[in-house]
Amino acid sequence: ATGLNRPVAITNAGDASGRLFITLQTGKILIYDDLQLLATPFLDISSLVSTAGEQGLLSVAFHPDYTNNGFLYVNYTNTDGATVIARYRVSSDPNVVDQATATILLTVPQPFGNHNGGQLQFGPDGYLYIGMGDGGSGGDPSNLAQDLTTLLGKMLRIDVDKGLPYTIPQDNPFVGNPQARDEIWSTGLRNPWRFSFDRQTGDMFIADVGQRSWEEVNFQPSTSLGGENYGWRLMEASQCYNPAIGCNNGSLDLPILEYDHSDGNCSITGGYRYKGSQNPKLYNLYIYGDFCSGRIWGALKDETGIWWSTELLDTEYRISSFGEDENGVIYFAHRASNTGAIYLISQTN
Repeated sequence: ATGLNRPVAITNAGDASGRLFITLQTGKILIYDDLQLLATPFLDISSLVSTAGEQGLLSVAFHPDYTNNGFLYVNYTNTDGATVIARYRVSSDPNVVDQATATILLTVPQPFGNHNGGQLQFGPDGYLYIGMGDGGSGGDPSNLAQDLTTLLGKMLRIDVDKGLPYTIPQDNPFVGNPQARDEIWSTGLRNPWRFSFDRQTGDMFIADVGQRSWEEVNFQPSTSLGGENYGWRLMEASQCYNPAIGCNNGSLDLPILEYDHSDGNCSITGGYRYKGSQNPKLYNLYIYGDFCSGRIWGALKDETGIWWSTELLDTEYRISSFGEDENGVIYFAHRASNTGAIYLISQTN
């Protein structure tokens, strides 16, 4: 798939169709049907979307029961710069969304134009998870990632199956706390641009884009009850940020992986733990990359619980996202204006 205008997400619908859904930052979702890109967009909400800088249509997630209910959910920044989570339903044509079915579930004002997060994923529990950045600027000037009264700088978890616009899972960690938003699942995130779930274990990997020096991957086991604090802006990865010393009282959850900004690295793009059968050499690797350097790494946990990362490939691509197809094969997007492309990752012999 080539000639794409700023692709930023790759998704499958889990409907046994074999289709890949390619999200363009400019406001369209295209379908690759295993043979070609279809000429007609699956969804086109370009008129609703602001696409300046890091803003745009940022991801789509398909309901776990999409085959029966036809629901899909999108995350975009509107023309006011606010994050919008909206639900749509597919039309009688399986390759076209009925845009008249739009229902806005959540709108989150953004104080600045960057750090919008943008990822949507349904967890193994059937709830919708929403990655929210800290609201932007630099250094989280209002310390929003540590402020439980705002949704910014958090991982959110909502139930889209019980009532509209949504309901709160009663086991969310801050339910009943009058000083916190009930939607919050975890805190202390700067810009969780991409996160994913292990399709077999349900473990969660959150790649959080760093400030000026460090990139990180955070890990939440499937047994977690939520409430983790991943440290920002107290810490950037495992390093103190603000304050410069004495930043961790022992309550923060440190990353499993981190790397610095040497050798052209600048912005982590989170990926997936490979669980497909086509590439056995890649099995169980958490595959991720860097937007600026084009490097792709694979990480494994050893028997002592320590994670180790190995460079798999050094590319010239602007890696904006990874995605899985229904069989667990992993792809990545090269984000470029009108020359973007989707690439399949496979092992060498």
